[in-house]
Amino acid sequence: MSVVRIDPVTGGRPVPSSDRATLLGVTGEPLADIGQAPRLLAQAALNELRRNADGVPPGAALIAEAARLFAGADLDGESVDDYVGRVTLSTGLTAATVRLAVEDLVKEIVALPETTAAELPVTDFGSGFRTRWVPRGRVFAGVMASNHPVPNATWVQAVYHGYSVLVRPGSRDPFTPRRLVAALLRAGLPADRLAFLPSSREVGEFLLRKADRGIIYGGRQAVETWQGDDSIAVRGPGSTKAFLDADLDDTLLDHLVTSASFDGGTRCTNLSAVLTTRPVAEVADRLARRLSTLPVLPADHPDASLLVLDAHRAEQIRRQTAELRTELTDHSARHDAHEPFVRLEDGSLLPRPLVLSADRAGHPAVGTELPFPFIVVAPWTEADGTAPLRESLVLNLLTEREDLAERALLEPTVRKVTRGTVLPWTAVPGIPHDDNYTQFLLEPKGVVSGDIDTKAGRHLAST
Repeated sequence: MSVVRIDPVTGGRPVPSSDRATLLGVTGEPLADIGQAPRLLAQAALNELRRNADGVPPGAALIAEAARLFAGADLDGESVDDYVGRVTLSTGLTAATVRLAVEDLVKEIVALPETTAAELPVTDFGSGFRTRWVPRGRVFAGVMASNHPVPNATWVQAVYHGYSVLVRPGSRDPFTPRRLVAALLRAGLPADRLAFLPSSREVGEFLLRKADRGIIYGGRQAVETWQGDDSIAVRGPGSTKAFLDADLDDTLLDHLVTSASFDGGTRCTNLSAVLTTRPVAEVADRLARRLSTLPVLPADHPDASLLVLDAHRAEQIRRQTAELRTELTDHSARHDAHEPFVRLEDGSLLPRPLVLSADRAGHPAVGTELPFPFIVVAPWTEADGTAPLRESLVLNLLTEREDLAERALLEPTVRKVTRGTVLPWTAVPGIPHDDNYTQFLLEPKGVVSGDIDTKAGRHLAST
């Protein structure tokens, strides 16, 4: 695949940058020559957006047209197949995963009117009294990651609600936000409402500090830095856990394996821990045996299901998993005939699924997340209570215990509860992923007009 030149985009036009970086794919071959936006350019883009920002939403039809273009049009000389190929080679996601991500992105973007209606309370109170939900600011900054394309829907949602948006793409996937920017501009979004700014981490943090609202995807450091800032939505490592209080039959086994391995284990909602009242070694062995059957294939193979890595990332994860193996029991080594990291013919490395077990529910490894199918199984007893279930983006309860389900739901650090064989990412518009994002972007304002009931008005004002 030819090397593509990517530059920052402000005012609807590329801005050549002399500060350039080469993006290498998982095979070690160059994929893109990327111009980095220095802080001065970021400030200029911010000034332009703020100067022209009016908070007026562009309309659902424009956003839907942009989604259609993203999914099927040639944009900036790039076809959909070219886009899928580049994201596959840059991130190590399988081509099937990237194509599914395109479908999911389009669905989320097209469903924004429905999502908005579902996440906001009733606004019409009759007799001339109503509430309007409006943007909490004018400028939004999105600092994105590269683990999966779908989170880019969050900054498109800000555009939909009327924000002017600055996007700092993830270092391995500039292609998804670049293509979305091109689709929005082609659909008719005014050029001064959007800026695409590949840049350093420091410039990304500058954008977050200067914007009115923002979102950041990152690791523990990002969470610690921004979690206390109410104007920033923080999306850090998402620990998804299952509580297994039933015999592990084939139906439950299939469910847990899919929860851990779907999309190669790269989603923030992939299962990473199982707390169980059943024999830990038996549960872990059965999970490891089933996961060991997933094939070893390059990411662009149509039957591939597992993430592949470049040599540098593979070495980082190799060190991390080696340390975990010294503390925990390795069940995958008993059932998987492959090496923990398989070097493929194209030069990429494929980490094999890994199942470990701990001797206690409170072990610090419970909840550890890695970007491939990785599960820690640990015992749970009544004495453990809900403490091991805390800090869960999703908690899947495979139990009939209503008391535990209620306690888990009331736990502030559990963001979503699923019951039975429901995959962790299952949702409909209105079901929050991690808090109510629409209400993070919008605020209510009272509007009183027309033919009102003055007695009702005085009564409301006096309370």
